[in-house]
Amino acid sequence: MDLNYTAEELSFRDEVRAFVRDQLPKDISRKVLEHRRLHKDDMVRWQDILAKRGWLAGHWPKEFGGCGWTPIQIHIFDEETAAQGAPRLVPFGLSMVAPVIMAFGSPWQKEHYLSRIRENKDWWCQGYSEPGSGSDLASLKMRAVRQGDRYVANGQKTWTTLAQFADMIFCLVRTSTEARKQEGISFLLIDMRSPGVTVRPIIMLDGEHQVNEVFFEDVEVPVENLVGEEGKGWTYAKYLLGHERTGIAGVGASKQELVTLKEIARREQRNGRPLAEDPLFAARIAEVEVELMALEMTVMRVLSARGKAPGPEASILKVRGSEIQQTLAELMMEAVGPYALPFDLAAMELDYQGERIGPEDAGPLAAHYFNYRKTTIYGGSNEIQRNIIAQMVLGL
Repeated sequence: MDLNYTAEELSFRDEVRAFVRDQLPKDISRKVLEHRRLHKDDMVRWQDILAKRGWLAGHWPKEFGGCGWTPIQIHIFDEETAAQGAPRLVPFGLSMVAPVIMAFGSPWQKEHYLSRIRENKDWWCQGYSEPGSGSDLASLKMRAVRQGDRYVANGQKTWTTLAQFADMIFCLVRTSTEARKQEGISFLLIDMRSPGVTVRPIIMLDGEHQVNEVFFEDVEVPVENLVGEEGKGWTYAKYLLGHERTGIAGVGASKQELVTLKEIARREQRNGRPLAEDPLFAARIAEVEVELMALEMTVMRVLSARGKAPGPEASILKVRGSEIQQTLAELMMEAVGPYALPFDLAAMELDYQGERIGPEDAGPLAAHYFNYRKTTIYGGSNEIQRNIIAQMVLGL
């Protein structure tokens, strides 16, 4: 792999860098770089700016209204936006259900839903996990029974990220109990405003409302919202999970977090000298930096496999990416020491005027640390990913 950018790629990098510098709202950038609370409006504002530029779905093929970016361009965009404090794009529509619709959806679904995702008109969420059906997703119990030109759905989904904002949810549902459990699953697109849909919050360890329980009681779904064939949902789910796990790697965001960690280490003092000069702590920073470099190269190799969706190798990206994210959060907490101890949810707001006992950026770090404990669980726990790697990559 040639690690040097071409002249065209350097020009694209400069274009992205200049655009983000000029168009990214400064209040949003501060929130991201200081680990403060992002509101729905913050994410929508930034995605609207990208949609207007034609870059919200820049990674999509041109035939579906994207820019047809190369893997290198996708990587550059991710890195440059993260470096300047842009929020990570909400992936459920753009990078998860959209590829499934492109590959398996009907002409109407492609025309209707892809345009709305590309223009930032619909907020999507993911209906996969259920109580008792997380790592063993094929055991899901939510039912959808066909009645004429509609399915009637009943059941529950859980850990549904940002469902409180969502217009649409893509759901795995059981449409048959006759075949083996993987073969009786279908993939439905459900309007969250439908009668019978109830969203209840789950408050996380960091005190935030980010995930939810979603209940479905006699929810009617038009048959035209079935993706592909009935009973083939497990195939589509695995296709989607490859895209999700690749995205979880989060190389661009982790590179910016590494910059922040180094700045904190240079600022904080231990025994009269900067923490960055402590041999043991410096070695730990160097170790995570090397791991991040290796992950970046592996992500590039996966993205460069043109013409096919990410396969089981995406599990490697998910495992290493999530572990690196947790390590960076841990090291920042350790670096600021007792300054991160006060856990005040109000300090997560950008306009917080309360008492501070240390640097301004230290207050939100405890919540940031708690939030990132989830990364090794969502998208398929890392234990399950290691089984996939052993069986599907190593052939053990």
